This record gives sequence, C-alpha cells and structure tokens, in this order.
Amino acid sequence: MSKRKNSWNKTKYKQYLSAGRGQGEGEMYLPWISIHDFSSLGTVSRIFSYKANRVLHFMSRNELYYFYLLEWSDKVLDIREQFPLLDLELATDIAGKAGIKYPTDNISGFPYVLTCDFMITTENGIKARTIKCSGELNNRRTLEKLEIERRYWKELGIEWRIVTEKEIDIPKAKNIEWLYPSAKLPEYLADRKYREELLKRIENNSIQDTADWFDENYGYPSGSGLRIIKHLLWNRKIVCDMDRIISLDNNRLTAGY
Repeated sequence: MSKRKNSWNKTKYKQYLSAGRGQGEGEMYLPWISIHDFSSLGTVSRIFSYKANRVLHFMSRNELYYFYLLEWSDKVLDIREQFPLLDLELATDIAGKAGIKYPTDNISGFPYVLTCDFMITTENGIKARTIKCSGELNNRRTLEKLEIERRYWKELGIEWRIVTEKEIDIPKAKNIEWLYPSAKLPEYLADRKYREELLKRIENNSIQDTADWFDENYGYPSGSGLRIIKHLLWNRKIVCDMDRIISLDNNRLTAGY
C-alpha cells in the first residue's frame, strides 16, 4: 500500500495551496498529488497530454487507460487529474452530517484533502470521474469516502460518477496507447506526399505490407512507414474499428474518414 513520504499537517496543506496545487486550468493546472509524493506505489505513470499541454500523473493502470479514452474524444477540452475536494469545511461538514468519520492524518490529526481522479472539461460542461476497481466497492471505508465525494460534487452542481474497469473500453484504450507516440511526426516524415501515397495503398493492403513497402521504396529505417500510418489513424484519416485490437497483418483499412 502506498504511503506519503511525510506526515500530513496544516503546514503542508498551506504549502500545497501556496504552490498552486489543485488550481488552474490547461497547462497551468497542478495536480493536488503527484507520483513523487509517495515513497512506494504500484503501477504509476506520467504522460504528456495534447489536450492539457502538460504532463499528467496517474496512480493506476486503469487511470491511464481512461486518460487515453479522454484524450481521444473530440468532446473533451481539458483534463485535470488528482483534482482536490479543496473546500475542507464543506467536505468535513458533509461527512459529519452523513455520520462518516472524515479521514485524518494519524500523527497530526489534520484532515486529508480527498481527490477526484479526473475533472473533465467537455463541450457540455464539467464532469468529475473517480476510477475504482470493482472489487474495491465491497470495502465499507472506501464506500464511505466515495459517499463524501458524491455529496460534495452534488453540492457544487458538478456531475460525478464512479468508473470501474467494467466501464473502460480496454481494447480501444490499448489501441490509442499504441497510436499515441505517433500523434506527432518528425519533420523528415511529415511530407504530405508520403501520407497521400500511404492512404491510397492501404486501401488494398494490410498495415504491415503498406508500411514495409514505404520503408523499402523510400529507403527509410524500418518502422518509418508504420509510424506514418499510426499518425494517420490518430488523426482519423484512416477508418478503423478502434474497439478491436488493431492487427498489422489482417486489417484492411479505408482512407478518407
């Protein structure tokens, strides 16, 4: 189980606020907690978001998968991870009225700031999402903290929902993860004629055959053609069933999405 590097207290709380944690939007936003705040964690990751124009911090693989789905969606405008329930007075008052013991530090007794995994700005407003493994929902203490969160966001008029691995389209997320490094192309592969030729050829050939043809025809290092194809898939210039794992050998794709 992960543990914070140091005891949580009022001084540290004020330091977080002064540093701007949990505040701002887009590239100016700072998550309330980062992977560096813990001495040991399981599967964590840091990855650049093109929507937010900054590096985001994720505390689990499911958070990362969900991020990829958000990053892919045209309806999502901004992503803020590890978003705090910053109004401690409201949060503790909600817990008290619900008969729930609010989490506090064992040493200082100072209340922790709970966080929501994702605060998402969409075309239809702001939405809060908390990522949990379905098995965690059998834990009474976890449910109590989730109830605090539910009531908190309801009080602020923000739509909130729990997302488990059952609601995450894992194959689609893995496809997006595979395409992600090719969202941007190096200058030597950015020539428009390369993209046009690959779009024409891929109509009647597999991804692998098309990519191999490009590398051989132009004398570029192995993988160059595949990188451009992935870039075209990322930009929806090639039609693909994203809900099934993309096959290099069997997929015949259609250009002109």
